[in-house]
Amino acid sequence: QVKLVESGGGLVQPGGSLRLSCAASGSIFTIYTMAWYRQAPRKQRELVALITTGGITNYADSAKGRFTISRDNAKNTVYLQMNSLEPEDTAVYYCKARYNMVDNWGKGTLVTVSS
Repeated sequence: QVKLVESGGGLVQPGGSLRLSCAASGSIFTIYTMAWYRQAPRKQRELVALITTGGITNYADSAKGRFTISRDNAKNTVYLQMNSLEPEDTAVYYCKARYNMVDNWGKGTLVTVSS
């Protein structure tokens, strides 16, 4: 079973940028489709972006043009570069690894966008 640890969250002003990282351990990283989700207060968890084992990416409409997901298989890490951040992006961001219909989740990292 893969273990996921997110980092890179914090407080940022509107219009700013952050890069989230998710380090994986305990399994073969390259077999997993990786994704970033987020959950804002009093809202359901939602998909932000995903990247397949072959590097194909998909984004939520709210993330298109502002966020970029990438993976470094040599470092067992997936990233989420977030630009032009808005207060509506405030949420706990979670990393997820999926293989064979089984999901593994990290504990999340908090992103707060506020002036």
